[in-house]
Amino acid sequence: VQLQASGGGLEQTGGSLTLSCAASGRTLSAYHTAWFRQAPGKDREFVATISSATSEDSYYADSVKDRFGIFRDIAKNTVYLRMNSLKPEDTAVYYCASGSVYSIRSGDYNYWGQGTLVTVSS
Repeated sequence: VQLQASGGGLEQTGGSLTLSCAASGRTLSAYHTAWFRQAPGKDREFVATISSATSEDSYYADSVKDRFGIFRDIAKNTVYLRMNSLKPEDTAVYYCASGSVYSIRSGDYNYWGQGTLVTVSS
């Protein structure tokens, strides 16, 4: 199983980016998928999660609620994170992860992408 995270880059405050998490060797929609992020000098933190396609629930960290959206494209076996109204504090390496537990805890996810860097300038 491999997860490939992409779409990061440099954006200005207030701008938008969409991250992608493409999977091979696993049907993402059959599992729960989450995004985490790690800012320089800080611990990895939960950002958002979407449940398997059987229920399509989603949950967000308070810091990104109403600004970020997580969604999937089943045909492309990809989960996306749409990030709007970006702030400098959103600067981090973003990781996608797949697991069998619908959770905000990183330890509940078995497979991880390599991370994609998002930098938001002020």
